[in-house]
Amino acid sequence: MRRLLNAPILIEILRPLGQIIIFVAASGAALSVLILAIAFLLRGSAAGLMTIKNYGVDLFTYTLINLPQVLIDGVTIGFVYAAIALGYTMVYGVLEFINFAHSEIFAIGAFVGIETLIGLNNAGRLTGIPTWQAYAWLALAILFGMAVAGATAVTMERIAYRPLRGAPRLVPLISAIGVSFFLQDLIRLVESLTTGQFYRVFPTFGNFDERITIGNLPFGDTTIELGIQVKSLIVILAAVAMVVGLNYLVNATKLGKAIRSTAQDRTTASLMGINVNFVISMTFLVGGTLGGAAGLLYAMKFTRIDPFVGFFPGIKAFTAAVLGGIGNITGALLGGIVLGMLETFSGSYLNVFTMGAAGAEYKDILAFAILIIVLIFRPSGLLGEQVGQKA
Repeated sequence: MRRLLNAPILIEILRPLGQIIIFVAASGAALSVLILAIAFLLRGSAAGLMTIKNYGVDLFTYTLINLPQVLIDGVTIGFVYAAIALGYTMVYGVLEFINFAHSEIFAIGAFVGIETLIGLNNAGRLTGIPTWQAYAWLALAILFGMAVAGATAVTMERIAYRPLRGAPRLVPLISAIGVSFFLQDLIRLVESLTTGQFYRVFPTFGNFDERITIGNLPFGDTTIELGIQVKSLIVILAAVAMVVGLNYLVNATKLGKAIRSTAQDRTTASLMGINVNFVISMTFLVGGTLGGAAGLLYAMKFTRIDPFVGFFPGIKAFTAAVLGGIGNITGALLGGIVLGMLETFSGSYLNVFTMGAAGAEYKDILAFAILIIVLIFRPSGLLGEQVGQKA
């Protein structure tokens, strides 16, 4: 039994799962205490009186009633950002530059996956099918999105980044921005030539829009129903699988050891017989496939996409990576969860606390303001940078 528990494969699976539980619990508890404290202090203010008038309960009670569902929604969007942030972290960990074109890799995965499902839907393959078959078609679409996104990332590295590898850091960064604009217009061109539409909608099939009731919490004369949509649960489970899989790949495989060696010292790794070009290509492949999967999961969650769909999620995922500690896989997870919860808490309560003066549209400002504060006092992020570690 002890030998089984000490097996590397089991350790590298259980450790990230434990970290996920700790991060979700700690982030949720900290933000819940903060938001309840604010509600308690404002309960006698004009905002508190308005809450009683509009909802029939005081501000603190209103906040407490909605808190469980807000936590569930925050965890869902947090895992989306964490899944996208993994791609930024992988590339930065090896090459130490920000791949700003990763948001378009994300968009390509979303478009390929949705077009696959739309084609199946037009062929009548998604109508009246059993639940297991709907999940099978969804998995196939995700695999297609991952394949095309990963191939695009590898091609991008070979053409736009590898020739600039010895150049100053600003040069590949500018190249990444150029690749980002190129891929945006490429998506528009392909869509205009094939469908003539720039907006694509995730087709309705299966039971993805159904809501699962988790339980009911009695609260005085009110019963709070807790629930989560099936598609949100799929997003969470897929993101957890990506985090665990990437952690195992990096820490318990020969390729992972080569990636860590290359990240630590490219020259020495090359002298030790490691094919640095191959390792970097594999890094882009892994990051691209993760981004492609995250793209379709995002499309399933928010239904509609366009060629610029990767911009805001990409910026927020980059923010999550920096918040947790750029180059740190665990940090990307923590940053995504924290940012997702901040965004959901702000969108849910900011309008009530400010009496409509600042609505949900200001949630991004608050999230980025907290990021700035964190970086002022801890520039390396919450968990610190982890560009290279002992291989």
